[in-house]
Amino acid sequence: MSRIRTALVALAGLVLVAAPASATPGPEPAISGQAGTGPASVEAVDIPGHALVGYLHASFANGSGYVRMADVPAEWDVIDLAFAEPTSPTSGQLEFNRCQAAECPNVESDEEFIAGIRAKQAEGKKVLLSVGGANGQVRLETTAARDAFVASAAEIIDRYGLDGLDVDFEGHSLELAPGDTDLKHPTTPVVVNLIDALRALNDRYGADFVLTMAPETFFVQVGYQHYGGGTGADPRAGAYLPVIDALRDQLDLLHVQNYNSGPVMGLDDQYHTMGTADFHVAMIDMLLTGFPLAGNPDNTFAPLAPEQVAIGLPAANPAGNGFTPVPEVHKALDCLRAGTNCGPYQPHGTYPNLRGLMAWSINWDVYHGDEFAKAHDAY
Repeated sequence: MSRIRTALVALAGLVLVAAPASATPGPEPAISGQAGTGPASVEAVDIPGHALVGYLHASFANGSGYVRMADVPAEWDVIDLAFAEPTSPTSGQLEFNRCQAAECPNVESDEEFIAGIRAKQAEGKKVLLSVGGANGQVRLETTAARDAFVASAAEIIDRYGLDGLDVDFEGHSLELAPGDTDLKHPTTPVVVNLIDALRALNDRYGADFVLTMAPETFFVQVGYQHYGGGTGADPRAGAYLPVIDALRDQLDLLHVQNYNSGPVMGLDDQYHTMGTADFHVAMIDMLLTGFPLAGNPDNTFAPLAPEQVAIGLPAANPAGNGFTPVPEVHKALDCLRAGTNCGPYQPHGTYPNLRGLMAWSINWDVYHGDEFAKAHDAY
C-alpha cells in the first residue's frame, strides 16, 4: 500500500479496511467524524495532515513567470512538476522538457534544479512528476503504449530522483467505450492500460511511491448523472472513476480540479456552481460519501478516506475559471471539517482529517504575492 497505511479508528462499528471498499447502495448519512460509509481512517506517511499541494511550471512560464525550485516557498508540502507530455497522444512515450531560457530567462541549470529538489526533499517535501495537463493528451490505447509509459515515466523519475507521479489527464485522454458501464470491471483500453501502468509503477518503487491524481469534475462527479459509453452522454463522463477505484489502495491524494467546470449536480440533486464554498463542500462530500453511477444503486463509487482527498483550486484569478476567495475557501473547510459555517448544502458527515488544498499553481501564487500559501497554510 503506497504511502498510505490503514489505521484503526476508535469509533464503535468501524471495521479495518485494507482492500477496496465494496459497492454500497448509495449515500447514507454519516456519523460525525466518519466519511459516510467509507473506509477506516488512513494516514499518508510523510505528508502533513493538512497539506498544501502546488503545481510548479517547470517546462513553461504561462504568463506568471518562472520560479526556481530552490525558491519555492516553504508552505508547499507537495510540489508537482508540470508537465511530462507524450511524444504523440498514443505513443505512451513521455518527455519532460525543462523551460528554455528564451521563455524563462531565470531558469536554473539541470544541476541546480536537481540540487533544489534534493533540498526540498531534505525539508520533508515531496516532489512529483505530473503527467498530462491541458495540452498533453495521453491515450494508452495499446499495451505497447502502456509499457512505453511505464518505462519513460520511470526514467524521468529516476533521472531527477522524484518521489512519485501525479496523473493530470485531461481533454480526450480518458473515455468509456460503448457498453463499458461496470465500475469494477472496465474494458476500455485507455482505462485498463492506465490502471495497469500505475500498478506497475507502484510495484516498481514500492511503499515509498507517492501517487496523486488531478481529474476535472467532468471525469469524476458528473458520473453521478452520466456514466459509461453509449448512454447518450459524452463518453468521458465519469471516465476517471474506474481508475480511482482500482487504485484506491495505492492512491495518496485525489485533488479534483474544482475549477474550469460547469455547474455540477451534488448528492442533493441540485446544481452547484464553482467559485463558492457550497460548490467545494458538495463536490468533496460526493467523494467522501460515495455515490451511485448514473443512478444505478448496483454500480456505486465507494467513498474515499478523508486523508486521501484535497480540494483543487486556482491560486489566483488569472490561474483558472472559478477562483474562490480566501474567506469562501475557509468556509468550505469549516463546513467539511467541523460542520460549521455551512451554506445550503449539508454534507453527510464531518471530515476533520480532510487532507488539504491543491493549487494551480505555485507560480501564479508567487506572482500574486503568495496570498494562497500564506492565507491557507496555517488554517
